[in-house]
Amino acid sequence: MSYFLLIVSVLVGVLFVFTLKPSKTFVRLLLAFSGAYLLSVTILHLLPEVYLYTNNTRLVGILILVGIIIQSVLESFSKGAEHGHIHLHSDSSKFPWLLFISLCVHAFSEGLPIHHADDNLLWAIVVHKIPIAIVLTTFLLHAKYSKKTVFLFLTLFALMSPLGILVSNNVLLVKQYHTEITALIVGVFLHISTIILFESTENHKFNYQKFAAIILGILLTIFSMHQPH
Repeated sequence: MSYFLLIVSVLVGVLFVFTLKPSKTFVRLLLAFSGAYLLSVTILHLLPEVYLYTNNTRLVGILILVGIIIQSVLESFSKGAEHGHIHLHSDSSKFPWLLFISLCVHAFSEGLPIHHADDNLLWAIVVHKIPIAIVLTTFLLHAKYSKKTVFLFLTLFALMSPLGILVSNNVLLVKQYHTEITALIVGVFLHISTIILFESTENHKFNYQKFAAIILGILLTIFSMHQPH
């Protein structure tokens, strides 16, 4: 089921672009909601768990910081696609390989902790992928790459998170160091979600719609904590 939902989330984003042509305001609000949801799940679920299952809390803290640094490096290549902004000049004569590889690495890493976490993390990543797929599809279409290239790019991107789950379930080394790997991913999630939530809005004005989307994402996570699994 996890594999299916992660692939469908990308497909939903692609279909949004081709059918509804969502506005920038809609995408920004969806990003704000997904960022708040991801941040809440990270703080309320993942963060306590990585500290619960280790005696070396200092190492966990260091790995979280390393995860933040790793994501910062990845974003220097992906041009901010993970949080919904691709700052890259469209040039169909040159395929953005660095963007492609960094996005795939990021998507793969998202899948690693899913199997060992509760459903909240899965849904947070699913919701997070929809606006990212919208932004990515829009960029690829505007860059006028061939349909074959766009299809291949999006298909591989959609498969990366399920591949992360597959590796997490079947590779012994990943199983043995699950807590340490999850600590790294916590750092990645903290970096992405906080950038989505706290980047400057236009003219630095308070945005009531964005604020409401953020509160909704947080409340959804808090409410889900009290539901039986």
